[in-house]
Amino acid sequence: MDEVLSTKLDGYIKNIPSLSTTLSKVLEICNNPQASPVDLNHVITLDPVLVGRVLKLINSAYYGLAVTSTIKAITMLGINTVKNLTLASAIIRKLSSKESGGLNPEGYWRHSLCVGVAAKVLARKRGVDPNLLEEYFTAGLLHDIGKIPLNAVLPQDYLLTIKSADLGKVSLVQAEAEDLGITHNDVGARILKAWRIEGALEDVVTHHHTCAAYAGKHTDLLYSIVAANYFACLMEIGFAGDCHPAKPAPLVWKALGIGRDLFDDIRPIVDEEIVKAQIFLNL
Repeated sequence: MDEVLSTKLDGYIKNIPSLSTTLSKVLEICNNPQASPVDLNHVITLDPVLVGRVLKLINSAYYGLAVTSTIKAITMLGINTVKNLTLASAIIRKLSSKESGGLNPEGYWRHSLCVGVAAKVLARKRGVDPNLLEEYFTAGLLHDIGKIPLNAVLPQDYLLTIKSADLGKVSLVQAEAEDLGITHNDVGARILKAWRIEGALEDVVTHHHTCAAYAGKHTDLLYSIVAANYFACLMEIGFAGDCHPAKPAPLVWKALGIGRDLFDDIRPIVDEEIVKAQIFLNL
């Protein structure tokens, strides 16, 4: 990769406002196995804006709950759910971009929203622990965050890269590697490193196009995002620049215990869930 491009990308990422002190504290508490809803409530209630966002989410059509107390909301949804919702809303706000280039913001976020919803639907159908479902949604929502700096720093070049991927009938990540010398996986990993976000989300962002070589411990989440991403592209729900996505490796279907035939079955459910989940883009 060109050193000038690398410097520009790092500069763009550095200038993205870091997570607020409140949100950083939320992550710290949620990552502590001994943390309780009361501990999380103490932090959230210090930030009126965050209180409003959490309650808006919980009382939205997405959850269908009527809650006015943050401690009650945290208790009902669970610490992990609140953590992922808070993190997702923060990153969406900070990374939303209106700069011109190859990505249409509305199409990009609709694709991301679809991947998050589809991953959650697939996980639910497979009997994944209900307490973990929001992690699937959040990972899907944020899997492509690396595309935003590429689109902002190299608007015209990224547009040409998307076009070359289409004309060459190759995946966008392959065209990125060939034309730019860096992929959105790589850039996404830089963002999470800058924000000190590790674990499952980092693995998904970094490896969702190289999952066959992945040897970490978050395979179920990673493979679910890979399958959900393919679903979104195949069904043409939103558009994030990939006209010819690579088919998931056979090990993905085998590990998840599902097949491509399931996509037609979940399409109506995903469409309905996307309508409800639009709340995440309007926080």
